[in-house]
Amino acid sequence: MRVGCPKEIKNYEYRVGLTPGAVREYIAHGHEVLVETGAGAGIGASDDTYRAAGAKIARTAEEVFAKSDMIVKVKEPQPGEWVQLRDGQILYTYLHLAPDPDQTKGLLASGVTAVAYETVTDERGGLPLLAPMSEVAGRLAIQAGATALQKANGGRGVLLGGVPGVLPGKVVVLGGGVVGLNAAKIAVGSGADVTIIDRSIPRLRQLDDIFNGRVHTRYSSIEALEEECFAADIVVGAVLIPGAAAPKLVSREMLSGMKKGSVLVDVAIDQGGCFETSHATTHADPTYEVDGIIHYCVANMPGAVPVTSAHALNNATLHYGLALADKGIKAILDDQHLRNGLNVHKGRVTNRAVADALGYETVEPKAALAA
Repeated sequence: MRVGCPKEIKNYEYRVGLTPGAVREYIAHGHEVLVETGAGAGIGASDDTYRAAGAKIARTAEEVFAKSDMIVKVKEPQPGEWVQLRDGQILYTYLHLAPDPDQTKGLLASGVTAVAYETVTDERGGLPLLAPMSEVAGRLAIQAGATALQKANGGRGVLLGGVPGVLPGKVVVLGGGVVGLNAAKIAVGSGADVTIIDRSIPRLRQLDDIFNGRVHTRYSSIEALEEECFAADIVVGAVLIPGAAAPKLVSREMLSGMKKGSVLVDVAIDQGGCFETSHATTHADPTYEVDGIIHYCVANMPGAVPVTSAHALNNATLHYGLALADKGIKAILDDQHLRNGLNVHKGRVTNRAVADALGYETVEPKAALAA
């Protein structure tokens, strides 16, 4: 199979779908790899490095899309990219379709077979291809929130760790999954007063054990959300319903009860955001203000640290990517976890959460692939 890796074109996206190390693995499996010139510049990998790994270098993205049987990316295809996809081609990348009807229409019209990193599962019921970027985004969320909290950036002017004689800042994390856990780790390490809110009692027990009393845990309720958000300096939105749009946990009305200059960091923005007032921003212009509350809603947070995040992502995606390259569609038929990653195939939506969010009929993956 010829595997193609175009350069990412989303605003301030420096990651790359295939690192040189990953290219070597595909070559070792007998595949050809075509990489667009400059695709690895953001992680310090030159065209010569890719050539040394066995890849061929394409001068344009158009060449990559036209000549490749499988496209490996990081972020969802942009409008200029999805029109280059075609029937019989496999797309392997993050998609986040539930809040993105335009991209969904584009993929359906192309006839492509689209496997989304964020809905591939594992034996433990986890999301192994989402997890490494969730770890990065969770840790970055506190850095971003602390920066936005500075007075010069529009924030309250609170130092998260405080100093002797002055109370530390208060961080509230909505969701105790991978993002929430990693956000809490960094917040605790900075000396902040941290509360995690989740609706899973077993998960709250786990978090209590992990942090050994260094964080507060609360069961998610309207009362708990209001009390904690009203007292917070930073609120991190870290909720996830696999494949589906994120629930809106903080309403516009709730902003009036929050401290002026406090910060909302919406890590769920790829799935539509978990704050009613959220809309996607970029690294070029990451924050905006609503009713005196600073919003940080960058949709590709891990793109800010591409060396770390690109290698972490490739570590996670390589196994399934090689299976797709080795066996094509049969890999999806053979592996339940890859079937869970299938979102679109030949003009049909195969993920129930995406279909429900956007009003499409769901076609079960096995039925779609057999058609």
